[in-house]
Amino acid sequence: MRKILVTGIGGFIGFHVSKLLAKEKNMEVFGVDVLNDYYDPELKKNRLVHLGFNPEEIETGKEIQSSSLPIRFKRINLADKSSIMEVFESFQPEGVVHLAAQAGVRYSLTHPEVYLESNMTAFLNILEACRFYAPAHLVYASSSSVYGLNGEIPFSVKKGTNHPVSLYAATKKSNELMAHCYSHLYKISTTGLRFFTVYGPWGRPDMALFLFTKAILNGQPIDVYNHGKMRRDFTYIDDIVHGIANVLLKPAEPSPQFNPLRPKPDVSSAPYRILNIGHSKPVELMDFIREIEKQLGKKAELNLMPLQPGDVLVSYADVAELANEYGYRPNTSIEVGVERFIRWYRDYYQV
Repeated sequence: MRKILVTGIGGFIGFHVSKLLAKEKNMEVFGVDVLNDYYDPELKKNRLVHLGFNPEEIETGKEIQSSSLPIRFKRINLADKSSIMEVFESFQPEGVVHLAAQAGVRYSLTHPEVYLESNMTAFLNILEACRFYAPAHLVYASSSSVYGLNGEIPFSVKKGTNHPVSLYAATKKSNELMAHCYSHLYKISTTGLRFFTVYGPWGRPDMALFLFTKAILNGQPIDVYNHGKMRRDFTYIDDIVHGIANVLLKPAEPSPQFNPLRPKPDVSSAPYRILNIGHSKPVELMDFIREIEKQLGKKAELNLMPLQPGDVLVSYADVAELANEYGYRPNTSIEVGVERFIRWYRDYYQV
């Protein structure tokens, strides 16, 4: 498996995955992205510049080549089926890492229609392309948000996910169901990865670490929901992308343990898998904030607020399957991860 299509290459995880596959795994990568304005498009473009692309060519819609890595890029909208079909036809990918999506739990409360196009229609087009061009493996982004009202922690893929509390979570759950249909009908090997609070350099500006760092440096208060009584399974980006690469190279297979009389969420007769990918060590939100303060050398002004609609109190990944079958071992501590992010942030924004 040498030719990999990465969707969402301008995004946080897509950028890092593409860099790893091209630079460390010596794979040929074709990246696509619509480069929308959900958050600062300049950050997305600068990620691509960091990968070796000419900034003047990025938005042209033409296929362009990195000057430093075996990566090609084309700006397309995955909701346009013909565009993604053309990419599959020309590139003939042997593996697909589908990371493009409309992110954000709270944004889904105010812009629900965006999620149907970006998370549902786009994913259907990816599945259709895989149906006709038959890559060896489709790895796609799900989310820990699918666990919703499930209060049994750590969250396990062996448990149900039928009570989402945001439309974003519902679209990710729908992606898992759609993937199973195509795995069953067309024998497409699919693996869904439920990400748990990914953070690190080049991260998303709408995520807590980015928001908190910016506000503290600017002397502004930070919004702390549920009065800080929350825990998150913060997972450093390097641990995430190495996990993705390991999974990509081992396509999902039908499970001999599947019993149609007693079906379980984590096994299937189709070449289909769902896996949690997280650090598996949840951190109290206030401890996370204290680590940011320590690395910045500056105290935060706290704006204590109630729990927001769509939020959950705890995220905590059971990663036993990923560890046992794919050798996944996250080892980046919060102290190290936060320090690396803040070092990048200060350098990028010159503050």
